[in-house]
Amino acid sequence: MTNETEDNEQMEQSLIDIAVESWRFSRLFAKIVSKLDAGESGRCINQFRYFQKKVEQSLESNGLKLVNVEGQPYDPGIAASALNVGDFGPEDVLVVDQMVEPIIMGPNGLRKQGTVMLRKVEA
Repeated sequence: MTNETEDNEQMEQSLIDIAVESWRFSRLFAKIVSKLDAGESGRCINQFRYFQKKVEQSLESNGLKLVNVEGQPYDPGIAASALNVGDFGPEDVLVVDQMVEPIIMGPNGLRKQGTVMLRKVEA
């Protein structure tokens, strides 16, 4: 492997790490803003959307994309590990209740596996 290839991989990994941490921070920030009254929350929401847009643009310019599968049916083949899959039986119909960490895809496929929490679909 050449130094340039190693440098590019290291730079991509750093970008992925920052994207995951900003995703976590964004989730926390959204919860906090939702508790503010409408007058206070407006400006914060606009800043929040701008921040998310900048992160997405930075990822896209490097061929990366955050993937959120919340609310989608769970399939053991998705690019995410389920922290609580052992809490359910094989006959249970499951959906992704919460993303703990996002999936990150690149131009050549999966760059970082996500982490999810599941819930059972009630019939």
